[in-house]
Amino acid sequence: MPIRRLPRPTLSNPAGSLWILGVFLSACSGATAGPVQDVSPVQDRPIASAESAPASAPETPTPTTASVSAAPTLPWPERMLDEMTVREKIAQMIMPFVLGTFAPEGSDAHDRIVDIIEEEGIGGVIMSVGAPTDVAVKLNDLQRHSKYPLLVGADLETGAGFRFWGALHVPTNIALGGATMFPSAMAFGATGDPGYAYQMGRVTALEARAMGVHLPFAPVLDVNSNPENPIINIRSFGEDPDAVAAMGVSFVRGLQEHGVVATGKHFPGHGDTEVDSHLALPIIRVQRERMDSVELVPFRAAIDAGMRGMMSAHIAVPGLGGGFLPSTLSVEVLNDLLRTELGFNGIVFTDAMDMSAVNRLYPRGEASVMAVLAGADVILMPPNVRQTIETILGAVADGRIAEARIDQSVIRLLRLKEEMGLREEREVPLEGVPQIVGIPEHTEIAREVAEHSITLLRNKRDLLPLLGTRTARVMSVTFRSRTDVFASRYFDARLRETYPRLVTTRVDDDTNGEVYQDLRRRARASNLVVVSVYSNFAGRVEIPDETLEFVNLLADENITHVVVSFGNPYLISDFPDAQSYLVAWSSAPVSQRAAAEALFGGIEVAGRSPTGMPGYFEIGDGIHLPLKVSDLGR
Repeated sequence: MPIRRLPRPTLSNPAGSLWILGVFLSACSGATAGPVQDVSPVQDRPIASAESAPASAPETPTPTTASVSAAPTLPWPERMLDEMTVREKIAQMIMPFVLGTFAPEGSDAHDRIVDIIEEEGIGGVIMSVGAPTDVAVKLNDLQRHSKYPLLVGADLETGAGFRFWGALHVPTNIALGGATMFPSAMAFGATGDPGYAYQMGRVTALEARAMGVHLPFAPVLDVNSNPENPIINIRSFGEDPDAVAAMGVSFVRGLQEHGVVATGKHFPGHGDTEVDSHLALPIIRVQRERMDSVELVPFRAAIDAGMRGMMSAHIAVPGLGGGFLPSTLSVEVLNDLLRTELGFNGIVFTDAMDMSAVNRLYPRGEASVMAVLAGADVILMPPNVRQTIETILGAVADGRIAEARIDQSVIRLLRLKEEMGLREEREVPLEGVPQIVGIPEHTEIAREVAEHSITLLRNKRDLLPLLGTRTARVMSVTFRSRTDVFASRYFDARLRETYPRLVTTRVDDDTNGEVYQDLRRRARASNLVVVSVYSNFAGRVEIPDETLEFVNLLADENITHVVVSFGNPYLISDFPDAQSYLVAWSSAPVSQRAAAEALFGGIEVAGRSPTGMPGYFEIGDGIHLPLKVSDLGR
């Protein structure tokens, strides 16, 4: 599937003024050693864009050579490759991490990345959190400092808002907005409608390109078959391989038909693990037959649909022939399986090479050498850019890596840059950002997905929908990570519209016993307790014992209560006697509002779980609640 070149938008309000604030985030890593095999050349997918730039005209023959036909000028990618030194070629394969925060010229934050671009000649960057206009301004600046056009990637698994939304002005408690934030991938699975995945891809692509991002590192194609998975979980579309494939293919088409490269992850499948690869190396101990019937199904479907990018996983799968070597560093996985057997001829990105699953296992730089030998085209987020380039350069000088192997990757990258129009125009018009990013047309789609995803897994005594008595004594208790400043913000605001006397409390890992003692006292005096659990932060699947004891006390003492999971659906096993258990699948503002409306019957509840947990619920489970009709309306 060729990437569709989109015309530059006609923009109004060129003098529009904006002010933004940025945010923060962290990274990942990798490495590996040992003897390696030659990687056979892989034929690139032809560029099939009718809007690609025309080739330069052939040179006019001189009188002395008039009788000999002049050789045509090489296409731009081949010409650039011929002009590069080996070191420059290697640098094209490196993509370090960059924050999207405001960084004025002369500041350390600005000069640090500019120095890397100018001195090392990197081929691209992965942009992390920031406000949309700050991101666009920074990327335009970085493009101007680069000798060759930069490819820009970003983790946009649930829309551009996955990285470019969430700034809060703390003194005033004002949310500063941003790009469109969709619910989690598993929420899409709960809707059962792949059309929504296509729309998320479309919106994500349009907003990404408006900010200068070309590579949304999405979709997640992992099949979450393990409820204890601490790092994939709700990032997956679900547990059924065919359903995940259908959602993934629709997402891919939405992305690539609107101007960006879809990048499936995490190959060959990160769904059946209980270890976070940011912290250690997960080992998936299943046979090849199981991989074929589960993990590889969505990846195969996306490749057949024309997906142009793939991100490797820092996991070991001995059943695929690579022993206990991380897949990112395995010839058997990246070359023999991905390229040769599955026929993938796009660009292979490593997962972040600063993740402990590889970074702690191999000497600095060695893992990147092994990744190149295994078949990776791009080394993502190496711990040290210069050291990585020098180590790979040394491997070429020693004959360990053939220069032709480097050329294979670099020509793929250069052809993609030309195909995406970066040869002609690297920068984006800043006035286009507020005309495309986070507009109501896009956020309305996110709202619709959130409402259609809400899933009710338990409803004893038909507790839901709630009566909504305004004089009721209602307490809302929120468990969250201390850094999640938006947890319950929108949910509680909607509850307070119905319950003006609402009492709210937030608890986290550090909450002491006195707070829980007070909660128990107030719960006994309440007509209703609503417990919301925000468990969608990476690396976590469980909540503290004190929180569990509080919720279970509500059941033991028959205090009317509802538990809402804004993330991990498997937490139902921690609340075996909860009176009502509702899953909203994510903490996105649209999901918080949808969950609150669902409690009152303000929306139809029709979500079906795309995953299961033996003894608690199965794939397809979900209690239907019709829209509540009353004299007061919605």
